[in-house]
Amino acid sequence: MTSNLIQLDPLPAQPRVSIVVPSFNQGRFIGKTIDSILEQSYHPIEIEVVDGGSTDETVSVLQSYGAIPELRWTSEPDRGVADAVNKGFQRARGDVIGIQSSDDWYRPGAVAEAVAALQSAESPALVYADFVTVDQNGQELFRSRIGSYSLERLLSKQTWVPQPSAFFRAAVLPELVGWDARYFVCDTEFWLRLAFRYPVQKVDGLWAERRLHETQRNVKAGEIVASYRKMIRDSEDLRAAPPQLRRAARCGAHLTAMRYNPGGSTWTSTWALWRAIAAYPAIFSEVRHLPNLIPGRMTLANLRARIGRWKRGEAARELPGTSSSQAVRST
Repeated sequence: MTSNLIQLDPLPAQPRVSIVVPSFNQGRFIGKTIDSILEQSYHPIEIEVVDGGSTDETVSVLQSYGAIPELRWTSEPDRGVADAVNKGFQRARGDVIGIQSSDDWYRPGAVAEAVAALQSAESPALVYADFVTVDQNGQELFRSRIGSYSLERLLSKQTWVPQPSAFFRAAVLPELVGWDARYFVCDTEFWLRLAFRYPVQKVDGLWAERRLHETQRNVKAGEIVASYRKMIRDSEDLRAAPPQLRRAARCGAHLTAMRYNPGGSTWTSTWALWRAIAAYPAIFSEVRHLPNLIPGRMTLANLRARIGRWKRGEAARELPGTSSSQAVRST
């Protein structure tokens, strides 16, 4: 597959970076997002906030920045997060684009490191790095450790592209157009189409902080699982791909069902895990430690984990999986 990937022309010495921020009723968080971009050491940089007509304090927060040249914003009804992101793509003037949710933010130096990676000898079209997950008050919960990249590893969920810490070349947009609103997992679907066509690189770094709270899209487990399966079924790239990649993709769909598990049944989770292994046996070495490999073992493991958290004085809270962390709104 690598030999067939599209190689883009080199970036300018100091490319402009555009950060698209889709927003809806995240006024309590969006100031942190904007500040994290304005405080980056890298320039030139611009922020395109596309707000879907928020009814909270979002507009007041945006107005508080005045007429600074780095920030442009609109607030009007839209057709959902995919529509908002695509509007941002159309307005962005940069050579490099990032998409930052209005409840997440960048860590210092993230943009400079991303640009350097995009300018490296490998000439990737997309780069991504690890991130920190925090609670709604900004307190750190854990740090991601995302695996190295290959297309097969992406399809089999051994690695994945987190939106808060991903940057891509704007030159791919004429080919890819933008996010496809038919998919609830429209960010994942966009990365998948990109990965079939352009070089991708996972970078060792910690570029973003992702906030967990109750109004995120990733609480809609059923929609995530159904949309991921539809994405795999619909993909023309996968239809034309070698059998090993198609098996990896089926594995990834089953692992997504295991991770989100809309019904919450441990037996459903176990069944999804074994279907993933049957579709793509190479994944066994990566998942053999999971407690739900054996029915009932997951319940005992959860109980032990809860007791451990109770002894440490921590809240016994199950953390949702990863997907778009945009506020819930219709798509």
